[in-house]
Amino acid sequence: MSTRSICVFCGSKPGVDPAYVMVARRTGRLIAERGLTLVYGGGSRGMMGAVADGFLDAGGQAIGIIPDFLVGKEVAHPRVQDMRVVKSMLDRKTMMLTLADAFLTLPGGYGTLDELFEVITWNQIGTIRKPCGVLNINGFYTPTIDQIDLMTREGYILEKNRLLMIADDDLDRLLDRLVAPKQG
Repeated sequence: MSTRSICVFCGSKPGVDPAYVMVARRTGRLIAERGLTLVYGGGSRGMMGAVADGFLDAGGQAIGIIPDFLVGKEVAHPRVQDMRVVKSMLDRKTMMLTLADAFLTLPGGYGTLDELFEVITWNQIGTIRKPCGVLNINGFYTPTIDQIDLMTREGYILEKNRLLMIADDDLDRLLDRLVAPKQG
């Protein structure tokens, strides 16, 4: 089975380091250049907006998924033609997990971590079998990766499940790993 769509989890804020927004825009562009559909949180601000802008500027067709109570707060992206408004954050995550063939996590906050760990958990319990990557730009996710490694060493995460999160500091290489044909 080949990857046709990729969901990007990231912040609705830009963060302090301008490198994060630059990599978000580049992420969107590279996803479009690979001919994949972008599934994302639907916002026009921060990291989300940068991913969408890079993707749309490169000619891609995105699917935005945004809860109705965030439409005004996150300002639903006006250029995304397929904007799906849902009732809750849970509905948003469920739709993202259903529509995407792979997941890529960029810098973000609590919501981003929630989405990342939901995908890993669904993979762990066998609800889905879809690759999940974390772009560790500037070591942003190093403390998170270290914590997961500690949890693995302490016996709370099986080694095979530790491998469910693919971390890399190189965007091109990470995308290659996420879109590799699935075996079995």
